[in-house]
Amino acid sequence: MTLTFDFSNRKALVTGASSGIGQAVATQLARSGAAVTAVGRNPEALHELAAETGCTPKVLDVSDPQALDQAFAELPAFDLVVNCAGIALLEPALELMAQSFDAVMAVNARAAALVAARCGKAMAAAGVRGSIVNVSSQAALVALDDHLCYCASKAALDAITRSLCLEFGPHGIRVNSVNPTVTLTPMAEQAWADPAKSAAAIAGIPLGHFARVEEVVAPILFLLSEGASMISGASLPVDGGYTIA
Repeated sequence: MTLTFDFSNRKALVTGASSGIGQAVATQLARSGAAVTAVGRNPEALHELAAETGCTPKVLDVSDPQALDQAFAELPAFDLVVNCAGIALLEPALELMAQSFDAVMAVNARAAALVAARCGKAMAAAGVRGSIVNVSSQAALVALDDHLCYCASKAALDAITRSLCLEFGPHGIRVNSVNPTVTLTPMAEQAWADPAKSAAAIAGIPLGHFARVEEVVAPILFLLSEGASMISGASLPVDGGYTIA
């Protein structure tokens, strides 16, 4: 994929940057000229990312509201924000545990809302006409076995995106989400290595394959860019057509 973006002189924040899609987004933003603050819980991974890309590492558990507020008191106003931090705790609905539901919602929905709120407030005060992208999931749009908590959290994230769009729009701040299918990060490649397991899931994707990481990163960068200057409040499926049914 040869798409290029120019984010020179832009300050960017990426959560969930320790691995997977978040790490890839932080890397590509840095390569595209942005000054990136990379947030995550794995200090070793963040410092390795910083050494490779020049990102500024920020070790932070975004599910801790007090730590989040303390961190944002020290951070600048950003032009670009990507909420990519997320967790999944899978269990059958008949065995749903309150602590599982609360833990997933705390990271996938509440933390994203708080990060966006803190960033949006700083943007508005600084007169920054910025862009925020929330990394949601196809699970926000369709039901998946054993994913009740995850589906609920990502549906909430899409609703958060729409609410932020409405309230941030008058400040010139755009807010969108992307909703990828299974994306072949190293962890996902291991989880879906069994052909019998992956075949059933791929059978439901009209394009016939899971998403490569770069196929998710590119739409995120597009939504951050001026090419998407009139797009806000959208939830963009990046799923090969999985959610058409």
